[in-house]
Amino acid sequence: MYNKPELGFELDSLEPYMDKENLDIHYNKHHSAYVKKFNDAVEGTEYENKSVEDLIKDIENVSENLKTAIRNNGGGALNHSFFWSVLSPASESGKPGDELSKAIDESFGDFENFKKQFTEVAVSVFGSGWAWLVVGENGLEIMKTSNQDSPLSVGKKPLLC
Repeated sequence: MYNKPELGFELDSLEPYMDKENLDIHYNKHHSAYVKKFNDAVEGTEYENKSVEDLIKDIENVSENLKTAIRNNGGGALNHSFFWSVLSPASESGKPGDELSKAIDESFGDFENFKKQFTEVAVSVFGSGWAWLVVGENGLEIMKTSNQDSPLSVGKKPLLC
């Protein structure tokens, strides 16, 4: 059974960047629906005791009758859980730690250039989707996925900033 994580901040603490109403809708309605539908889909199946991360990593080997439900709902639950973990109120945010800062500088030149490139990728997502900072073969990369797809399904690991 997959459970959504508790938020590490109050619903109104991200204003003016994300208002309380939108955060409430995404966390308490959308994310909760993904979690429920994922748990309902895997209940009583061979996948019931597997982690959502493992199922998404190996999505091509999930049985066809459950692949869409696991990709869409498990992916939605997992992506949203990751999203909440990288958010913080403006008063608590800042640059990443030393090790990640060094990797960002090596891959993108500096933090400002990374933010510019990440923003460009994020706003280029058409409809529903995600922008990610991932570990690539030659350092850090920015990638996007559609809908509820995850970098995990193509062997990439998303990084916390």
